[in-house]
Amino acid sequence: MPMPQEYFLASRDFDAFMQDAKDALGHQSHHQTFTTVDAVLQVFRRRLAAAEGLSFASVLPPVLRAIFVKDWEPASAPPPFGPRAALETEVKSIRPRHNFAPDGAIGIVARVLRKHVDGDDFERVLATLPGGAREYWAA
Repeated sequence: MPMPQEYFLASRDFDAFMQDAKDALGHQSHHQTFTTVDAVLQVFRRRLAAAEGLSFASVLPPVLRAIFVKDWEPASAPPPFGPRAALETEVKSIRPRHNFAPDGAIGIVARVLRKHVDGDDFERVLATLPGGAREYWAA
């Protein structure tokens, strides 16, 4: 079996995502950008059961998929999605001394992420997730 292109091109595609995210977030470095993207992914995954999270991860590009699941300890009863402002505050609370997430970070990352995933697959999976998931990734 030949190597799937998504794995062969994973580094190139991740670099393109990070550059787009860096520009959209107004960050000066990829380190700042990584912290923001990671925080947005963590806040989302906290609200998913393991099977839901793995389903979501399956539609992410390979490197983002790995970041999404790294160090994840699924809760037996994930918290619900709350108001956007509370979720944004939670994003900013992750690694607070090294967090550069701007206001609206979730929406910014959502817009960039949607450019780097298959839109139909992404929407198909979001439709199977708990209430609030689709709104979380609204651009």
